[in-house]
Amino acid sequence: MKNSKITFWVSTSLFSLFMLFSAYNYIATEEMKEAFIYLGFPDYFRIELAIAKVLGAIVILLPFLSSTIRGFAYAGFTINIISAAIAHLAKSDPISSLGFILLTGILLFLSYWSSRTLNQR
Repeated sequence: MKNSKITFWVSTSLFSLFMLFSAYNYIATEEMKEAFIYLGFPDYFRIELAIAKVLGAIVILLPFLSSTIRGFAYAGFTINIISAAIAHLAKSDPISSLGFILLTGILLFLSYWSSRTLNQR
């Protein structure tokens, strides 16, 4: 139980920090605006995705919310991570550029797995 709690809070905190940092960058930096253009996404999608990441990070950090609501946040983040990998691969970006996406995917999996483990007890 203690290991699951530690795994949950470390992975969820790191993942949420990554998502909040990326949401901030989506709004604040010109490089991210150019990256979305490069990937072929409309500019409004960058803003929508930033808002969704902030809301999702808040939802998975609040343990008193229902598991259904948190499940939707985990599903949304999973779709986001898979879609980001596909978008970069479709532009023929090198596999090495997917390192951050892979790291966030691992943290998301650990967070979800440990959350489910804690909820079963």
